[in-house]
Amino acid sequence: MKKWIRRIAIGVPALLVTGAVGAYVWFWGAPVGMTNYINKKTVPFMIESPEMLTYVGLDNTPLDFHSGKLADYTEATWDKSTKRAKDMLTGLNERGPEGLKGQDRLSYEITKWFLEDQLSGEEYRYSSYPISQLSGPHVNLPSFLTDTHAIVSMKSAERYVSRITEFGRVLDETYDNVATHAKHGVIAPDFIIEKTINGMESFIEGGVDENPLITTLPDRLDEVEKLSDTDKADIIEQTKALVGDLIIPGYEKLIAQQKNLLSQTNSDAGIWRIPNGDKLYAIALRSNTTTDFTPDDVHNTGLSEVARIEKAMDNILQAEGLMDGTVSERVQILMKDPNQIFPNTDEGREEMLAYLVDLNTEVMSKVGDYFVTLPSQELEIKRVPEFSQDSAPGGYYQGPSTFGEKRPGRFYINLKDTADNPKWTLPTLLYHEAAPGHHFQISLSQGIKGVPFLRKMSPFTAYTEGWALYAEKVAAEDMGMYDDNPLGDLGRLQAEQFRAVRLVVDTGLHHKRWSREKAIDYMVSKTGMTEAEVTREIERYIVWPGQATAYKTGQLAIVRMRDKAEAALGSNFNLREFNEMILEDGAMPLGILDKKVDSWIEAQG
Repeated sequence: MKKWIRRIAIGVPALLVTGAVGAYVWFWGAPVGMTNYINKKTVPFMIESPEMLTYVGLDNTPLDFHSGKLADYTEATWDKSTKRAKDMLTGLNERGPEGLKGQDRLSYEITKWFLEDQLSGEEYRYSSYPISQLSGPHVNLPSFLTDTHAIVSMKSAERYVSRITEFGRVLDETYDNVATHAKHGVIAPDFIIEKTINGMESFIEGGVDENPLITTLPDRLDEVEKLSDTDKADIIEQTKALVGDLIIPGYEKLIAQQKNLLSQTNSDAGIWRIPNGDKLYAIALRSNTTTDFTPDDVHNTGLSEVARIEKAMDNILQAEGLMDGTVSERVQILMKDPNQIFPNTDEGREEMLAYLVDLNTEVMSKVGDYFVTLPSQELEIKRVPEFSQDSAPGGYYQGPSTFGEKRPGRFYINLKDTADNPKWTLPTLLYHEAAPGHHFQISLSQGIKGVPFLRKMSPFTAYTEGWALYAEKVAAEDMGMYDDNPLGDLGRLQAEQFRAVRLVVDTGLHHKRWSREKAIDYMVSKTGMTEAEVTREIERYIVWPGQATAYKTGQLAIVRMRDKAEAALGSNFNLREFNEMILEDGAMPLGILDKKVDSWIEAQG
């Protein structure tokens, strides 16, 4: 079972903010339809994840019983979540699918698929690396504490301190998880362990006074008007003591453990290296693509797409006068063009952020002609926190809060080195992460009325990332965002090629047993990315098997659905209505979405 099921962000308790007695009768008194059943059964999963309660916006509300706590990472909680998921699935099947129609039927199908997926491979409990250079509490919780936990009052500041104490507990539980997995033969490759150690050492190398949990605190406390200087100093001193007594020793303990594991591992890269690895990869591939494609299906699709996109890139490069060398070599020349690189200074970083804001303003001025419902939430464009930029991707999106104090959607851009994102690559990155990509899809999903909260949370990567890649295509081919910017269109193709190559290298690593070095060489030869960039990417795929295949699989599926609709409807095809139909019911497995498209086509005819 996937470990993250116990941290699902389902915001049902917000229903109880007003009208407590009526809410009890309506919500808890008896099952009232499919939506109520699913909501009621998912509340316990949410309660087990204080982090997700914070993420959806329930901090500093009448329902804030959680913001001084962090989740439990013990096997006992794993067992409890597994039992809950099984019980929920049993109850779901007792209520359907017979007699269900419309949204109730769709909610049943989506939730059933989700629960069965979470329980798939249940017998393979030790199936992933508890910590890596990219994931685990040691990576996720620092940025959560400094960037997501809001400090707006003395109480929320005290709860921050409480969460630092909780973080110490979580580090101990993480140590135990790593040890247990190692006993069952689940140890990361040596190069992953080395990167994990480097990241942890970097986090604690400056000692207490230079730790991000401390250095970010004064400015945050200064924003709280009612805090006295004495209160602020007290909060800072309490936090310093806990970081010194719990956090730094917790990291040091994990570092020592990882160093000891180096003698028990090797450089084999794929998931096949651990017990039942081949079965685990098949499960991961289905989970991430929401299809029944085999590894060979995915691999061959990748090879075909790489060849197609490479030809399109070559055409643009030749038109720009770049004739000599492979496509990758010519792209690398453009990547180093000083005219396309913002200065790697504070002023240059601000200039890049301003450029992205202007791009967002431009695209938002045109989206009304291509989309029916536009996001109600604002979008912020921010830099990736400096303490996490070494391991962070070039850019990523964080969705807006669902309840309580409103947090806008955020597009984070990694500004460690501005040369990593030349100007000609930025439009596509923005269209993917912001408008009309993730910001549109996530914002609209949160606004769906009358459906279980699970459907608002978009837990299907193939759909969410497939939409973002499809949005890149809409921006180019329908909205004309690159009509006067051929290099920008080359950036789009390079980004699409990047996702196509992922199909090849992910299946290469985990199914065909490629070495890390073979995967790196292939990706460098096809994308024009630097070896350093590619190495970070390949090592991501190694620790997250199958995840990288979701993007292109989802995009190709949505494009096929659109092609089918255009062929069936001819002049009656309406792009705005098609895009609305894809988005209006939230994320879902691709097979269920395909049936929805068929029904939509029939209704239009």
